[in-house]
Amino acid sequence: MDLKWLQTFVTAAKNENFRQTAETLFISQPSVTVHMKLLEKELGIKLFERKGRQISLTEEGRQYLPYALKLLEDYEDSMADLHRFRQGYSNTLSLAISPLIADTVMPYVLKRFTTVNPEIEITVTISESDEIANMINDNQADIGLSLLNAPQSSLICRSLYQDPVILVAPHDGWDESAPPIDCAELFENNLLFTHSHPVYWDDLLSNLRMKYPFIRTMKVTQSYITKRFISEGLGVSFLPSSIVRRELMEGRLIKVECNSIQLPTTGAYVLFKHENAKEKKFLEFLSHFRF
Repeated sequence: MDLKWLQTFVTAAKNENFRQTAETLFISQPSVTVHMKLLEKELGIKLFERKGRQISLTEEGRQYLPYALKLLEDYEDSMADLHRFRQGYSNTLSLAISPLIADTVMPYVLKRFTTVNPEIEITVTISESDEIANMINDNQADIGLSLLNAPQSSLICRSLYQDPVILVAPHDGWDESAPPIDCAELFENNLLFTHSHPVYWDDLLSNLRMKYPFIRTMKVTQSYITKRFISEGLGVSFLPSSIVRRELMEGRLIKVECNSIQLPTTGAYVLFKHENAKEKKFLEFLSHFRF
């Protein structure tokens, strides 16, 4: 049996039209017909009912379709495994990472890990923290790095790091000899970008409005966009210190002391379902880093 016949069959079952099938597979329409006749002869069943230009699966065709899909899936999986073997991989580890965590030290961590463990193929999915626990539960990822603790009791959750939240403003010529920046004046003259983090903003914003009722806000849900807006002088924000460490060191942003309210501390968590060999190796590697 030729795999091309199966691919043509599956595509024709989806399109219910031989012309569209030919266009999808970049083959001629007569080739589609030939493939179906050869497959029907091989199986000894009739796969399609033809009504003019439209086609529909027969009962035998509907029964065979799941098997055809499984054969193609097994073939693609085997080719992927062979490709990994040729590249020197003997195992795979899938990670689901929050955008905010991915924007900090994770590139360095992953570079170091893949250098030390060249036999492990890493796949990374960037997902919002409120989706990561479900991805681990549904086996879409082996390990999650999230800003939220796992609500599901079936998952193992470990603290990755604790991160103080600080007030960040654009660097506008201030130096160490300049007088301290007044928070009230800062908020009066700048927009406050909010909701770049899923945990602390609601309570923080409530406290800020009690202290500074004149505050003007703009909701910006991605931290890297918030940092860009601040760098361009569009406003200020409260961000976890870890994600602005480089910008503070390079002088693109400045930390402003805000002692008038109690600032929160946020954290990051490692979520996983099983601690098998590959997960254990990555978790042990993570434990050696100071975030």
